[in-house]
Amino acid sequence: MVEVFKTNVKKKNESQRIVLTLLEHFPESKINFDLSDCDKILRVESEAIIPEKIVEIMTSNGYFAEILTY
Repeated sequence: MVEVFKTNVKKKNESQRIVLTLLEHFPESKINFDLSDCDKILRVESEAIIPEKIVEIMTSNGYFAEILTY
């Protein structure tokens, strides 16, 4: 399962820190950012994703995250 989020993360060092934080909560996940995309995409691939928890973690760390739907 893959979930995609729109974020306001701008810098690579911010994205790296967030990935480490998210991996603490979702250790079996593949997590990455595409900061070149206009939506500053966060992709999370995992067997068990809890999108609301990801948004909560992002918010508690001072960032915006919104689930992108296609």
